[in-house]
Amino acid sequence: MSSIGEIIGTIRTVSPLSLLIFLAVTVALLLFPSLVNSPYALHLMILIFLSVIMGESWNILGGYAGQYSVGHAAYFGAGAYTTLMLMQFREIPPWYGVLAGIGVSILVALAIGSICFRLRGPYFVLASIAATEILRLTTLNLKEITNGAEGILATDIPPLRIGTFLVTDFATKVPFYYIGLVFALSIIAVTWIVQHSKIGYCFQAIREDQDAAHSLGINPSFYKNLSLAISAAFTSLAGSFYAVYIGFIDPTTVLSLDMSVQIVLICIIGGIGTIFGPVMGALVLVPLSEALRSNIITQGLVTSGLVREDSPAGQFLKENLAHAHVLIYGILVVVVILFMPDGVLGFLRKMVTGKGGK
Repeated sequence: MSSIGEIIGTIRTVSPLSLLIFLAVTVALLLFPSLVNSPYALHLMILIFLSVIMGESWNILGGYAGQYSVGHAAYFGAGAYTTLMLMQFREIPPWYGVLAGIGVSILVALAIGSICFRLRGPYFVLASIAATEILRLTTLNLKEITNGAEGILATDIPPLRIGTFLVTDFATKVPFYYIGLVFALSIIAVTWIVQHSKIGYCFQAIREDQDAAHSLGINPSFYKNLSLAISAAFTSLAGSFYAVYIGFIDPTTVLSLDMSVQIVLICIIGGIGTIFGPVMGALVLVPLSEALRSNIITQGLVTSGLVREDSPAGQFLKENLAHAHVLIYGILVVVVILFMPDGVLGFLRKMVTGKGGK
């Protein structure tokens, strides 16, 4: 049976209830902007979509192929810089720049993969970090091309037209919401296809035992580079989307180790090697990050009476909790690893069904 036939056959095995739930959630998300008029709520949803794209992209390489890269900021930054440089310096609309960014990211991924995939385990992790740091320093020092540490500021996004018909002028957050939703659903669909295809089975065989997979005729080098190329392409898509939406990028933001770690955390917390694990990770991390940034947690503790605002503890939390996201993330990861080894999604499945199957 062909790959397409296998996918169609797998679709038929999906339970009607699961399909109904997925369609209901999709319809609800499509209607969300018309039901909620808050720009902040739209902004939060856009950040969640962005995190889903990043997490699902890394999951294809780390979750299914078992290659734990901590250098995905390289592909995120390649997409962001390519798109914004073309838009600002060459006046090329971002929907063309996105395609160019994907091409650049795949080339970068193949170059990094040809070197880093010679290593395994912690050595591969360190090599992926080093490769990203080289790219960050290169971007930082090529001031004539990238503006160096000053970064690139998007002054104006050209309106999207089909012929003479104006599709959108990007004056509100609504177009970004729908673009983010389409990108997020697309990478979820790609992850589902990977999990239920021959390619996905090869990825998982390499993850479980690379030497055994090679003895069965699977080419580890080819499939690891293929998984990296797919992962890099969608990570680049996230970078391009981020650059156009936020309107500013610099090496410290889009090519930093923090960005790479954040991408990995989405999967670790949600559940590595599952389709909806990164979705759950995004639903946990994004609201937590926003709550820390805006001091909602401190305000909640004060409002509930657990902490007095004028007390030393209240003042300390008010001044420091907003900047303690790295510490909070670290504690969260330790809790997940100790008590939820399959991630939040796996934990919830065990609570509901009494078993942790994927």
